[in-house]
Amino acid sequence: MITPESPRLIADIGGLYARFAIELERGQFTHQASLRCADHPSMEQAIRAYLDSVSPLKVAHAAIAVANPVEGDQVRMTNYHWQFSIEETRQSLGLDTLVVVNDFTALAMALPKISAADARQVGGGQPVSNSVIGLLGSGTGLGVSGLIPAGDSWISLGSEGGHTSFSPRDAREIRVLEYAWKQFDHVSFERLLSGSGLELIHQALASGPSLSAPEITRRALEQEDAQCLATLDVFCNMLGTAASNLAVTLGALGGIYIGGSIVPRLGEFFDRSGFRQRFEDKGRFRQYVEHIPTYVITAENPTFLGVSAILETQLRTLQNSAGSAILSQIRRLHPQLSPAEQRVADLVLAQPRSVLNDPIHDIALAAEVSQPTVIRFCRSVGCKGLSDFKLRLASGLSVSVPITHTQVTLDDSMLELGAKVLGNTANAVLQLRNELQRESIDKAIDLLAAAKRVEIFAVGNYAAVAQDAQMKLLRLGVPCGAHTTPHLQQLTAEVMNGDSLAIFISSGGNLPELLELQQKVSERGAKVLAITANQSLLAKRADAALVAEHNEHAATHLPMVSRVLHLLLVDILVVGLEMRRVVGKGADSARAASPTSPSAPGVRIATPLRPAISHSQ
Repeated sequence: MITPESPRLIADIGGLYARFAIELERGQFTHQASLRCADHPSMEQAIRAYLDSVSPLKVAHAAIAVANPVEGDQVRMTNYHWQFSIEETRQSLGLDTLVVVNDFTALAMALPKISAADARQVGGGQPVSNSVIGLLGSGTGLGVSGLIPAGDSWISLGSEGGHTSFSPRDAREIRVLEYAWKQFDHVSFERLLSGSGLELIHQALASGPSLSAPEITRRALEQEDAQCLATLDVFCNMLGTAASNLAVTLGALGGIYIGGSIVPRLGEFFDRSGFRQRFEDKGRFRQYVEHIPTYVITAENPTFLGVSAILETQLRTLQNSAGSAILSQIRRLHPQLSPAEQRVADLVLAQPRSVLNDPIHDIALAAEVSQPTVIRFCRSVGCKGLSDFKLRLASGLSVSVPITHTQVTLDDSMLELGAKVLGNTANAVLQLRNELQRESIDKAIDLLAAAKRVEIFAVGNYAAVAQDAQMKLLRLGVPCGAHTTPHLQQLTAEVMNGDSLAIFISSGGNLPELLELQQKVSERGAKVLAITANQSLLAKRADAALVAEHNEHAATHLPMVSRVLHLLLVDILVVGLEMRRVVGKGADSARAASPTSPSAPGVRIATPLRPAISHSQ
């Protein structure tokens, strides 16, 4: 079991500084240190430098908040150049657990743990218990989040609300907006309510030389410069607008909290500013927001509290999981194992995730035993073999192990090679399942069901996917063609019309030849369905898109995983269309189709139309 006394690494990493602490007891943070990001080439190196400074403490579990959205295993920081793989970093640092979350998600989770002494109320209002809470914070950027009550716990909202469009409320703010428009096409609240935003506001309002954000703040607080005072005043008013918008958007009757690195340092200046007046200036909704309290967070490193809470929840989940059950069984049986099997047991208990990912050769080498000993260990703890053991272990650990792509190496045996290829594909399929969106599937099937004819376009290695889709649609009686050569694609695009549907299949979704075809097809009035990568040009231009993300690099090898994902998306379309017809006509009529049934125009039916996939019910 994971003991509360085991040291845990807690970190909050922004665009300028990486702040670290060790948690030895719940909510008690020691060995606090702040390292400049610029002094370290990567986040991993910064963590190593800190861990070296607290040696000989041994850390097994770590949680890190980053000023960036966290989606999947790969993290690329928005406000700094660091990028990393969560799983690779965990393995490199020798950690059992590494949790990475958005910094404002973590700060939001800290709010229920903040005492009255750690937050200062600005203005009136009373919080409504068990209600939504909103959170804003200005620093390198503008963080936005919220908390939704869920029984005895809370659900933190992941949000990029700082990028909503800025709206001016008076002549000075209009002047700032017009100045910002000269540099940026889109002016968001984050563009102005941040450190760089302070500088931008000052440039728009002042006639003198440009000043840094800290200097603007210092001069304003010390009453040295009227233009700096005006800048800070405008900043506080704008923040009032943003906070008020968040309050009515979330229905945050539990209050709005202000964090970040700027506002808590303003002290009484912020309390006297126009922030609260602007917050309540909501026209017909004035009475609504007047009752919502606003607070400035004054706690030192409050993000640590939220990061700690998230890590604690994660570790409890692991302890109560099926994977933890096998670990408990290993501890119970440990005295009964042979000395060699005990070495394998010690390795599993110390590094369960490494054992989960490593081939038998690496496990045996790390435990200093033979490969048959690893198999005997698995059977001694009640498993049929290594594969069965890993499945039982993964059932619990998978909640915090990100989907990864394992690299095949020249040292791999043929068995290990096969396992990695199948594992990569299985992981990608699971990721696709987790990211499916009902609205996208419904819209895609609607387009397919409404089309009188379907034309499928693909090039290169994805020609096989197009031909597979053609065969399956023809079996359902859908008139369609698969076009994989440039000449036929151009000719087909010229004759399409509003009754047609074009399906484009492309891994990257940015090939110029396919984009040119898509534009021509759309100009002819035909609808476009894309099976491609998320955020690609093809996906953005299509009427509907089914997207699949993967870790393949087309420059280094032929597509394997992505082609499988596209075949599965085609299957989803076919099954969905078949089910739509069953619902529309009734199951009996769907089963009664025969060779004598009337065929669709342009389709000669050589075999009976029948359900293409037996599990479609």
